[in-house]
Amino acid sequence: MTSGMPFDDIRALIKSMPGPDLEAAAKTRAREATLTKPPGALGTLESISEFVATWQHNYPPKADRTVVAVFAGNHGVVAQGVAAYPQAVTAQMVSNFQSGGAAVNQICKTFDLGLKVFELALEQPTADFTQEPALSEKDCAATVAYGMEAIAGGCDVLCIGEMGIGNTTVAAALACALFGGEPEQWVGPGTGVDAEGIKRKADAVRRGLALHKSHLQDPLEVLRRLGGRELSAMAGAILAARLQNIPVLIDGYVATAAAAVLFKADPHALDHCMAAHCSAEPAHKLLLEKIGKVPLLDLGMRLGEGSGAALAAGILKAAVACHNGMASFESAGVSNKES
Repeated sequence: MTSGMPFDDIRALIKSMPGPDLEAAAKTRAREATLTKPPGALGTLESISEFVATWQHNYPPKADRTVVAVFAGNHGVVAQGVAAYPQAVTAQMVSNFQSGGAAVNQICKTFDLGLKVFELALEQPTADFTQEPALSEKDCAATVAYGMEAIAGGCDVLCIGEMGIGNTTVAAALACALFGGEPEQWVGPGTGVDAEGIKRKADAVRRGLALHKSHLQDPLEVLRRLGGRELSAMAGAILAARLQNIPVLIDGYVATAAAAVLFKADPHALDHCMAAHCSAEPAHKLLLEKIGKVPLLDLGMRLGEGSGAALAAGILKAAVACHNGMASFESAGVSNKES
């Protein structure tokens, strides 16, 4: 893992994020108006192609190199009985990703997406946040930096996903610390805990917030005290994507919680991101509302591993292909509507 950046350096990077490319957006709208279809007939697909060009700072938009990045981490809070599966499943699923046996592998094959999987010290879970901070500032900053470097090879569009037993409890703790409310609003079944398990999750979140309450005004402190390595790395990857003019598709509840840390640091920090889907985890819809994102899909999924973002990437690629490949009325010899 790389040496860490101090939190002040991360804050400076957030403040330095580039804004939208309005010229690329205008070029997209201008061409869209010439294509062989009634105005607005492709609906959301038209706004997607404009979004891609705007945040790539490039016209025409591109989606040939679309990559799904899955970050995996383990969590000490699992000791509180918040997970339905043993922690060993995190590493086992990473092996499954690497051998091509997971759902995300099949979706990536279907839409010709790249897949990168990053293990984050799985043998060393974070500390139990009900007892102490999950990470030191040094470790948290180093993991944000690692996430920034994870996309060093570049891509046209980045899809963010995760794997980590217990991480819906971590996401709930982050969301509750960042946006308030009661823990019961933010916890859910995750990978399948029963009603008693959900109560244990809410209790763990409540105790974590009480322990760290004097430090939760700073979003980066929220991340290190209540978060985890995969969430820190996802936040770093989202930040790096903005600095490198790469649009982002955010996956489910856990990925959205990681993104929400950046949103609380700067309400424009996620302008280059789209919400891929609304998962079946009950609080995901509420969290999307808090960060002002409307999901592209709502298919009742709750798998994680970047699967919803990968599905949405197929739609994004179709949007870009339509924009770039369709004929204009003039080139196709098709009569336009009368002026």
